Amino acid sequence: MGLRLGLLSEVITMAFDTVLGNKLRSALTVLGVVIGITSIVGMTSMIRGFDESLRDSIRSIGPNIIIIQRFGPLSFTSGAEFNTLIKRPNLTVTDAKAIEEQAASIQLVDVQLGVGGGPPTQDRVFYRDLRSKLLIVFGTTENFAEGTQLNLVAGRFFTGTEVQHRSNVVVLGQTAYQALFASSGTDPIGKTVRVGAERFTVIGVFEKRPGVGGFGSSQDDFVVIPYTVYQRQYGMRAVSIGRGRGGGSLVAIQIAAVPREGVPQSEAIAEVERVMRIRHQLRLDEPNDFDVATQDAILGLWDQISQATFLALIVISSIALMVGGIGVMAIMSISVTERTREIGVRKALGARRSEILFQFLTEAAFLTSLGGILGVILGSAIGWLVHLVTGFPISLPWWSYAIGLGFSASVGIFFGMWPAVKASRLDPIEALRYE
Repeated sequence: MGLRLGLLSEVITMAFDTVLGNKLRSALTVLGVVIGITSIVGMTSMIRGFDESLRDSIRSIGPNIIIIQRFGPLSFTSGAEFNTLIKRPNLTVTDAKAIEEQAASIQLVDVQLGVGGGPPTQDRVFYRDLRSKLLIVFGTTENFAEGTQLNLVAGRFFTGTEVQHRSNVVVLGQTAYQALFASSGTDPIGKTVRVGAERFTVIGVFEKRPGVGGFGSSQDDFVVIPYTVYQRQYGMRAVSIGRGRGGGSLVAIQIAAVPREGVPQSEAIAEVERVMRIRHQLRLDEPNDFDVATQDAILGLWDQISQATFLALIVISSIALMVGGIGVMAIMSISVTERTREIGVRKALGARRSEILFQFLTEAAFLTSLGGILGVILGSAIGWLVHLVTGFPISLPWWSYAIGLGFSASVGIFFGMWPAVKASRLDPIEALRYE
């Protein structure tokens, strides 16, 4: 047993010495593997980071909340064409009031102007000589905070009376708070800020929301004002009811509904659809001309997208790994040819075919594993660099490292097998005669 271990140690040492003695050749051999593993780890870190962040964002909606939109992501997954979706009638404030009054299974309803089924409304917030970047401006009812399950870290949310009297009050997201007040330590409550062209009194600040909005943005890039004030400031043309009318609205709108406690979500959705279909004058054989989304439906849609994205990542990275593997096979074949006499001497001294085979496989596996380690380091560095520059979320799970190193070693063994078998089958006499 001791002899066997000694031979094994010697073979591994010879393989490493050979690799280290030909640095340029080894570097060129592993280049393709490095590129493939870098793409796997780097893209996995960003895809996983975005995936986890988006899931946190979706979960923050609340498991029971029902979102009604003119159209949304779920519309496109059903195969509907954009030309058809854009002809759908606008949702209106009166739609929300009808749901609240006629759907007995619904506890509260919130209107959200500036988002849903159209481009969001964006504006800057100013305080003295400071200003924020462009933020989404929501116009909502007093039910927004409760319906979206968002907590406040300071102040309060506006009341129904303030909505009714069109009071110029605003609740800030964390982005606006950090840009205007956090650096100086100023208490924002009661301060006057300017949102676009109008002045507002700050009455509350939301806590930081989970999730990400995209490159350079986050889920905290928003402020909330009463929807009645939003209508006055930004206009509101989505007032018509009926199919094919109001399609030219410039204001995005969605409605959020929360079922009563103990009411199954499916029952509440059915009742919301009944109210909306009556208002939109749809016949029994006609499909809905609006979207009804829930947390589970949105998560299910994202599952399909993320799985397809991850599969595409694996396919693209596999191409780079295959190119690297072909390079390993070519370089190892050249190495076998150059070391023919060495192989002949070793066989003449008693080396067996299995030992020759193991030596060349070890060299190939060592080369590609080295490429795998370099790829993991570069991929992680790229992920962190993107995160530091853009704020894009990343995640570096341990299994991405294991996959990278496992793939790299497997590529070396698979593509190094043919040169290793070729070396082990050389005739010692012919090998000794080789010039």
